[in-house]
Amino acid sequence: MMNLVRRAYVTWGLASCLPSFTTSFLTTLTHPTRNRPTLSALGMVKNRGLEVRREGATPTEGGMTLYLKAGPDGKSVGDCPFAHFVRMVLEEKGLDYELQPCVADTKPAWLVEFYDGKMPALRHRKECYVESDVIAEYVDFFFRDPPLKVDRPLMEAAETAVEGLFPAIAKYLKHTPDGDADDGEKKTALERSLEKLNSHLAAVDGPYMTGHSFSLVDCGLAPKLYHMKTGVNGFKNGAIDFATQFPAVDAYMTAVFDRPSFQKTAYPTEVITWGWGNARG
Repeated sequence: MMNLVRRAYVTWGLASCLPSFTTSFLTTLTHPTRNRPTLSALGMVKNRGLEVRREGATPTEGGMTLYLKAGPDGKSVGDCPFAHFVRMVLEEKGLDYELQPCVADTKPAWLVEFYDGKMPALRHRKECYVESDVIAEYVDFFFRDPPLKVDRPLMEAAETAVEGLFPAIAKYLKHTPDGDADDGEKKTALERSLEKLNSHLAAVDGPYMTGHSFSLVDCGLAPKLYHMKTGVNGFKNGAIDFATQFPAVDAYMTAVFDRPSFQKTAYPTEVITWGWGNARG
């Protein structure tokens, strides 16, 4: 993903110097069906799956719609931690946006046709971006205040500390039956990832992943930890004592869960148990 993000930065940097008549910056990054001009479901000319831009190369506020997984009723916001990540970024930036929860049958035709129905998907006027990391980078690049990045070494250290964490969370929460030998192995693997995260948080000067500055890493991590804590308590009978085993992680969860951008975008824990319950079979 880091290579993708670096390519995105190069593309965005060049795009700002292009004439006003230009295609979407991330066409070649986010859309696999290349070189196929067609007419979109919205009645606009598309080039490689994205409409041609006419209003200028630099995006402005407004006109944002986030398409994301729906909840149990098919209409409310679902449990996707990646969509939650994007929403936290948008809230931190103070940007207005609309939510469009979708199930398979209610996804817009253009989203299915040109983006394989991938969500979360951020529609910004005549452009659409998929992949939560790409969306977050796009928003942070063009809407600079407040900045959600610090010095590169601090960002890289934070990113390294969370590598492998969510796959370990997912494997543990999805495993059944709870408490068998395989479950124990997956629990141990998650605890190893948490120990790495705990060591990082204990060493930084401040409550967040890069210290005192809240960053994109925090926006991405908070929803995953929310799922982890809810799932461990809901499915694994509290088998991991976060406060005792990983006190720095526990303190971090308290700090990020209290942040307004998290509070405003969090869905009920029941939605999380519903989502993982489906994944557990």
